[in-house]
Amino acid sequence: MDLITDINWKEHVVDRMDTGVFLVDRTIKVLFWNRFMVMHTGQPAESVEGRNLFELFPDFPRRWFERKVEGVFVLKNQAFSSWEQRPYLFKFAHNRPVTGGVESMYQDVSLMPVLDIAGKAIAVCVSIRDVTDAAIYATRMKETMETLEQEKNEQRILIKKLEEAQSQLLQSEKMAAIGQLAAGVAHEINNPIGFIKSNMTSLQKYTASLVQLLEAYIKIEDQLDQNSSEMQTIANTKDQIDFEYLVEDIGDLMTESMDGVNRVSKIVKDLKDFSHVDQGDWKYEDLHRCIDSTLNVAWNELKYKAEIKKQYGEVPQVFCMGSQLNQVFLNLLVNAAHAIENRGIITITTAQKGEKVLITVADTGSGMNQEQLRRVFEPFFTTKPVGKGTGLGMSLSYGIIDKHEGKIEVESQEGEGTTFNIWLPIEGPATRDALPA
Repeated sequence: MDLITDINWKEHVVDRMDTGVFLVDRTIKVLFWNRFMVMHTGQPAESVEGRNLFELFPDFPRRWFERKVEGVFVLKNQAFSSWEQRPYLFKFAHNRPVTGGVESMYQDVSLMPVLDIAGKAIAVCVSIRDVTDAAIYATRMKETMETLEQEKNEQRILIKKLEEAQSQLLQSEKMAAIGQLAAGVAHEINNPIGFIKSNMTSLQKYTASLVQLLEAYIKIEDQLDQNSSEMQTIANTKDQIDFEYLVEDIGDLMTESMDGVNRVSKIVKDLKDFSHVDQGDWKYEDLHRCIDSTLNVAWNELKYKAEIKKQYGEVPQVFCMGSQLNQVFLNLLVNAAHAIENRGIITITTAQKGEKVLITVADTGSGMNQEQLRRVFEPFFTTKPVGKGTGLGMSLSYGIIDKHEGKIEVESQEGEGTTFNIWLPIEGPATRDALPA
């Protein structure tokens, strides 16, 4: 039976299929063109068969189709391409009501070898199946799943933010409780520190008097019998206790002890100033004292990372809530320390600018890029590694400064450090309401 001239199978089977079917030889010459192809291309079989497919359809994907056909001839195996890989082979119009609005059909394409009796490939049969409905359904399902997944991710992010917010609120409550505890402990420590300091002052005077008495005895040693047993005992005792070193060192010990007591007193005072549990109202505050107390509280976080340079100007007291400003200063200083990789410099500058005070905190850390700079005051945004920050510190600081009717600005360059400028009105927003009439 001659494959090309016998048409029974064409008329009774292939032409009645709702599938495009055509045959090409190895040179891509069309050998057969079924009725589906006639209807959708508008090209009758007699004008197509015997001609090169690419001449008839200049927009046809030539290189792709040539590789597919050659592969079928060489391997004698079927090749397949789904609509997901290539939406269509021929851009046939699609006008089914169920999928109205679709310009062209989606197609699955199959290429099968046609073998002669000897098993030699003499042609390739290409079938084109319309899968538009299934493709649209699958596409819509995929879009729906992507939408659901996006919503799921957004919900996950929202839940995480809510958990972080809850954690921050709990942390704020803890900090308030710790502040009250710290203030109470500081108050309790003040009593023993007070009498220790008083006793140390008296002991320092007594010691000086005893040393003065000993020196008076030493002056008359030469007038005594050096060979007497009493003098021998005194000499032996002086050697045993290293008397000369003891007299020299006792003064240094008393001075160092007094210095230690004074340092503890200052830490306790700064802790009380920082917590401000008993001073939570609006009042006039010395900003330099606020900054210094915050530096002292945060010193353990700062001392290994940065040298602190203070450039304080002549500024008046500011009507504010000192405890809240302390929190802002703490956030800026700790963030500056974290931004410094090895060791750097944090410079704190203050100055009066008309009716406002300017506080500047500048560091020599890693700086921020434009995206980070744009979002620096955004709640939950942080440049720190996961788990190292809640992203609420700067947004809370912004809120505190805004509450004071002030302004906080930031300048930064990657690799060149960051500068925060805080502008505060000298007469705060609550002056009229807070001061007595």
